[in-house]
Amino acid sequence: MTATPHGSARVWASHAPADYACPFCEIVGGVRPFSEGNLCVPSDLVYRDEVVSVIIGCDGFGEHAGHAMVIPSGHYEALYDLPDDVNAALAVMTRLVAVAMKRAWAPEGISTRQHNEPSGNQHVWHYHQHVFPRWAADDLYRQLRRRLPVDFRALKARELAAALREVLNEEGRDSNGIITG
Repeated sequence: MTATPHGSARVWASHAPADYACPFCEIVGGVRPFSEGNLCVPSDLVYRDEVVSVIIGCDGFGEHAGHAMVIPSGHYEALYDLPDDVNAALAVMTRLVAVAMKRAWAPEGISTRQHNEPSGNQHVWHYHQHVFPRWAADDLYRQLRRRLPVDFRALKARELAAALREVLNEEGRDSNGIITG
């Protein structure tokens, strides 16, 4: 067994294949070209700093497609792996992204969700917190995922980046991490 960031014995195994090319690390790290099978594109990146990044999800669900994912800028596979300071930064950015979504798209609500391991419905082996704009009767959790066109995702990234810049500035936070917009 290996140690966790908290020093306790690790009781879970990585699910990433030995030759895993992490799509989120590629987009955050500016790797070009992306690995075969990476569905991210550079215009999906909304925000990046040393600890946390924000990207637009490549999949949509239902009529109100378009959501963000808050991810650590460094590679951590699952919630279990996160150091406390990274976890705290992710929580703060999740709140800021939710406020920015309210400003950019005027949803009636916001939902967040996060998955760990295959049985927990995790598909990318890099921690990610989904942030969804919500509307009454949108049936988000009954929708099948569908790939969103790159130009649509780029539009959503620009809209969210502009609103996030405003939110960060209003809160006296550094908005230099804004990538898109």
